[in-house]
Amino acid sequence: MITMEDIIRDGHPSLRKVAAEVSMPPSEEDKQILSSLLEYVINSQTPEKQAQFGLRPGIGLAAPQINVLKRMIAVHLTDDTGILYSYALFNPKIISHSVEKAYLEAGEGCLSVDRVIPGYVPRHARITVKGTTLYGEEVKLRLKGIASICFQHEIDHLNGVMFYDYINHEDPLKPIAGAKAIER
Repeated sequence: MITMEDIIRDGHPSLRKVAAEVSMPPSEEDKQILSSLLEYVINSQTPEKQAQFGLRPGIGLAAPQINVLKRMIAVHLTDDTGILYSYALFNPKIISHSVEKAYLEAGEGCLSVDRVIPGYVPRHARITVKGTTLYGEEVKLRLKGIASICFQHEIDHLNGVMFYDYINHEDPLKPIAGAKAIER
């Protein structure tokens, strides 16, 4: 089981590296790692488990955040319409995206970043992601709102990109022209 001690922190060189594709079919070790990423995210949203294991709540986690440089992410969140997005994916890839932008009004956070970094992070309002599940199924997900933002954040980790790289450092809270503000 992954704990907060397993999550590497901002400044660690692995967070700036590009992760390698996972060979298909995945090894048992890769399946176990991916499964444990999802388990962490689910457990981190349960107050009892947070207290029991000292977990910081999160809605997504990528393998590079536990110092495994492989293309694996886990996401577990419910959007504003009540739809649950619970996915553990090998080799997720954004295959299309909208021109329209969106951002979280409250800004983004990250389990690898121990401080609040104020600022709006411009993201694509809608994306389509392809990946392979733990069970070897190819999935194609059309995402918008918080789910779209979360998947983009996690896929960025696979490419060595941190959320704050996108913030306008001159004026972090300047509204993003034409972008949709999303509450969380």
